Amino acid sequence: MDPFMQAAIEEAQQGLAEGGIPIGSVIVHQGRIIGRGHNRRVQQGSAIRHGEMDAFENAGRQSAQTYRESVLYTTLSPCAMCSGAILLYGIPRVIIGENQTFMGEEELLRSRGVEVEVLQEATCVALMEDFIAARPELWNEDIGE
Repeated sequence: MDPFMQAAIEEAQQGLAEGGIPIGSVIVHQGRIIGRGHNRRVQQGSAIRHGEMDAFENAGRQSAQTYRESVLYTTLSPCAMCSGAILLYGIPRVIIGENQTFMGEEELLRSRGVEVEVLQEATCVALMEDFIAARPELWNEDIGE
């Protein structure tokens, strides 16, 4: 498995272990992780700390050039909020663990020139299927339903 997707999965597993939603993300610049995170909405009582948003926050301030040279890995198809951040910062490539349990704004990203690759990684699917079955109310809150 790609080591960067593995790092995103480890973030998702950490989020689950903390009592949160198992979605993780890493931002990679020139072969090095510059930001990593996981969904912390539950843990921090946050409205916006999805996995991708947490990775952006943990990357700190970066130059526009750095973002334009980066790849974002996420265990789950990115929602409208996270896709907006990807577009805002000009991330050119997004690698998604899976989109079977949730289809985010992949078409929006593609329409704006972002290269989107979906792996359908079994570990990512299982994490989300198990979580949604166990905590449907928390999942629905996370996606605004």
